[in-house]
Amino acid sequence: MSFQPNPGDEVVINDIAYTIGQHPAAPGLAYAQAGRQGIVYQLLPRNGSINGAKALKVFFPKFRIPAMVYQSEHMESYSELPGLQVCKRDVLTPERNGALIGEHPDLLYAVLMPWVHGLTWFDVISDQKQLTAEESLKLARALAGIGSAMEQRGLAHCDLSAPNVMIPFFSEVENLKEASAVELVDVEQMYGSKMDRPDALLAGSPGYAAHRTVHSGLWSAYADRFAGAVIIAEMLSWSDAAIVEKAWGESYFDQHEMQTANERYYAMRESLQKRWGSKVSDLFVRAWESHDLSSCPTFGEWLVALAAVDIRLASAAPLEESEINASDQTNAVETNQIKGKEAASGILDKQGNTDQNVPATEPSPGQEAVVNRLFLQARALEDEGKPAAALEVYRSLHHFIPDNSAMQMEVEAAIQELDAKLNPKHDDTAQPVKVPFYRSKKFMISSAVLIVLLAGSVPTVKILADQAEVKQKEQEAAAKQAELKAAEEAEAARVAALKQQEEEKKQKAADAAKLDAEEKKKQAEAKKKEEERKALQAKYDKQAKYEAYLAKQKQQKLEAAKKAEQEKYDKQAKYEAYLVWKKENDARIAKQEAEQKAAAEAQRKQEAAQKAALKKKRAQNVVTLIAHYNKTYNAQKGRKIENAESYAREFKNLYNTDASYFKGVGKVAARMNAINKFLSNTDYTLPNL
Repeated sequence: MSFQPNPGDEVVINDIAYTIGQHPAAPGLAYAQAGRQGIVYQLLPRNGSINGAKALKVFFPKFRIPAMVYQSEHMESYSELPGLQVCKRDVLTPERNGALIGEHPDLLYAVLMPWVHGLTWFDVISDQKQLTAEESLKLARALAGIGSAMEQRGLAHCDLSAPNVMIPFFSEVENLKEASAVELVDVEQMYGSKMDRPDALLAGSPGYAAHRTVHSGLWSAYADRFAGAVIIAEMLSWSDAAIVEKAWGESYFDQHEMQTANERYYAMRESLQKRWGSKVSDLFVRAWESHDLSSCPTFGEWLVALAAVDIRLASAAPLEESEINASDQTNAVETNQIKGKEAASGILDKQGNTDQNVPATEPSPGQEAVVNRLFLQARALEDEGKPAAALEVYRSLHHFIPDNSAMQMEVEAAIQELDAKLNPKHDDTAQPVKVPFYRSKKFMISSAVLIVLLAGSVPTVKILADQAEVKQKEQEAAAKQAELKAAEEAEAARVAALKQQEEEKKQKAADAAKLDAEEKKKQAEAKKKEEERKALQAKYDKQAKYEAYLAKQKQQKLEAAKKAEQEKYDKQAKYEAYLVWKKENDARIAKQEAEQKAAAEAQRKQEAAQKAALKKKRAQNVVTLIAHYNKTYNAQKGRKIENAESYAREFKNLYNTDASYFKGVGKVAARMNAINKFLSNTDYTLPNL
């Protein structure tokens, strides 16, 4: 019979009694987890704690391989490595577990191994369980350490994916041993120098398989590098709420996005760069852009990079993001307040009530932090070649800067420069020319006032006019000379300003041309890389098709030869089978006749025995009925009505099992009638029968 246990069922394996565990989320169902190769059941020791739980993996028929015994013997030495405790395995074989396998054939070559408590990485991603920076780093370092230890021994899991990465770190069961924060399960596909190549190779799991290598399956010492890089990057990024929200579902990446330029890839790369540094980000990029598994970074490189990261940088990132979000939410309110203040100050300026010498209000420490952060962010966006985003940050920053400060001038200059770069003006408008001193409004008003004063003083100074006439002419000549000099200086300044403006235009044009050339160069390089990738992919596809064609031809030849040989054997086997059949048929006819006679005799004896047994049982039941009635009668006499009712029901239940017989036996029917009356009315007094 098939193995379909219920919670609490007992299973004895190698003289040790276990019970089937109950699923914590589904009471009444066995604790079982289905995978691609089989179903894993939780076994609890009858005389032990939860820490001694075992996992019984029952394989599907395709994966019940006798070589599992040899493979498990070689795996046992690896169970001492961190994260590989499931390598301590015991395979159920016909020699040692024949009785159990005979009762449940599905258990042939099933594997008994330690049960790993905790969530899978698949559960963490599916539930969108955000981690802290410390948890992310601990899990990533643990997985990198496991992969590095395996690589040093020439091992590879070959099916590294979220469901096969357990997280005992999140287990509610206290483990007495120092367990690894990460454990690997489903190790049947493991690669090693002493391992046999599996008959059916897996091509990796969606969301973790490198699409350039999935055509021929994964079984090599490099098989875990790409999937390991993706899982480590997920673990590090899972303390970033923005990355958690962007997850595709059961993995962060959709399988169709693997090793392509897409939004999730850029988001994860920037998150790793910001939180964990350029070394970690570069390792992820190197794995993502690799053309084969051997080009991916080793787990040892990941371990070195993670050992050098600054946890404070990642821990501070959520605080900065929350402050930026808070400042963005209050930005509109503060902008309206500042605009209102600017409008009010403008009115005062027009009325002549402002004081130009009053210093600007000093910013608060919190506001100063926001100003510095936004300024650095805008600079970084400029360096990354994102002028539009930098312009928006500069404009937001402008609202927080005190008036007449050095940073205000620098920010305003940056806004003008970026605005001119993004919105160039095609018509050249000349800057306003500086008005000469002798044509300025101030000079003309002063001259008019002087003329009025002189005109009003003519009667008074008439006597002195003649004496000062020569002196006045000299002064007028000096004034004209000064005016001419001022006009020449103003003209020279105007020419210099025009020249400087022309040079600035040329410099901006040169910068724009340089940026355009760099952009074209980047596009050309990207196009070249894409063409190389496509050419390499086409080569891989062609090679795979050719290998598949050769394999098909070889298989067809083998099948044809096998078919011809089989036909020869079939003819000979048919003739031999006929001879055997004739002999067996004659013997079978004689045997059937003997068996029929024996069966008839056995049937007769069995019927006689059944009649005797039935007669004996009925006699015993009559005695029992009389005893139940007497107990009921005595209990009623002793005023123990509840006991009397209980005995009466037992009498009635037993009577109903064979009522047709009991009716004709003595006073049993009369007792039954009295019992029914008593059960319907406890005040009824039972007769003494």
